[in-house]
Amino acid sequence: MKKMNLLFGVAAALVLLSACSAGPSGAVGDKIDENEIKIGANLELSGAVAAYGSAEKEGATLAVEEINKAGGIDGKKIKWIEKDNKSDNAEVASVASNLTVNSKVVAIVGPATSGAVKASTPNVTKASVPLVTPSGTDDSLTVQNGKVQPYVFRSCFQDSFQGVVLAKYASENLKVDKAVILGDNSSDYAVGISKAFKKAYKGEIVSEQNFVAGDKDFQAQLTKIKNQTFDVLVVPGYYAEAGLIIKQARDLGITQPILGADGFGDEKLVETAGEKNVSNVYYTGAFSTKAPATDKVEGFVKAFKEKYGKEPSAFNALGYDAVYMIKQATEDKKAKTSKDIADGLAELKDFVGVTGEMTVDKNHNPEKSAVVIGLTDGKESSADTVNP
Repeated sequence: MKKMNLLFGVAAALVLLSACSAGPSGAVGDKIDENEIKIGANLELSGAVAAYGSAEKEGATLAVEEINKAGGIDGKKIKWIEKDNKSDNAEVASVASNLTVNSKVVAIVGPATSGAVKASTPNVTKASVPLVTPSGTDDSLTVQNGKVQPYVFRSCFQDSFQGVVLAKYASENLKVDKAVILGDNSSDYAVGISKAFKKAYKGEIVSEQNFVAGDKDFQAQLTKIKNQTFDVLVVPGYYAEAGLIIKQARDLGITQPILGADGFGDEKLVETAGEKNVSNVYYTGAFSTKAPATDKVEGFVKAFKEKYGKEPSAFNALGYDAVYMIKQATEDKKAKTSKDIADGLAELKDFVGVTGEMTVDKNHNPEKSAVVIGLTDGKESSADTVNP
């Protein structure tokens, strides 16, 4: 009988352990520590897209410092546990596992790119720990095969939204009716934007050319484009290739406006293209000091400049908002576990961030307006708020 009771006890313990480590249906998530709240960073701090992750780290770090100085979250200080995923999706998954299993974080900021978020999703879901990506814009990150991913959220808008915004801006602000697309067909990000733009654009798509990430020479595609009659060149892609495309296009005498998405939003785009070439260039952004979205922008800009000695970028602002979203979600739910924080994020309403006032919709996307930023000689010269 004693042996039977022992076996029953072991079996019961295994069931409990299994429930605590199961997926969203059975897990309660990691408990929040009595004295501190552990938030992890799974960011691209080195490698091909380090510019994004490093910028988001700056914004997130400032937010953590501000929150801790003000007394923390529900009186508990944030313990910030930062790891570099090296812009490598295998490393991304390993970092997600390390943060959830070893460090016992209750929320994660990052990764920055859509592919990296996809790579980390299985491990954060298994651990019932929410992540908030500042710049992972692929629509399928939060909804896969019609099912909402319970532990994936974002502080940015999604690709389809950006494509619609660009189409509206082209038609209504630039008043152009013939577009050419030169997009990265190796990237879910770029493909998603292209698809949404084509669906929403009221004008004619004259031609569509493609490249893949890592390409350096775009002369063949641009020569074909130059021989077309068009009013605007749309370039869905990241700053590394986009900077080269802008330089080579201008060198070939292509003077039409160039439209891009938030992947343009890094100073390395201008460094690559050359300041003189980056005029009549526009891209979707989540943040601009020329079009402040809320009253919080002024204080954020001042604090950021004091800490880093420079103007904040959209990626700085999105990283900053991601931390504050976690804070509000934790406080709204009086969270005891990481799953409670996920529930709070899913129900987040009227959150006032520096990138806008937002409510998280049923698909875990923030509802907020976008800004289309114009560049002249490599510097921001205009900012227009667009609501599709």
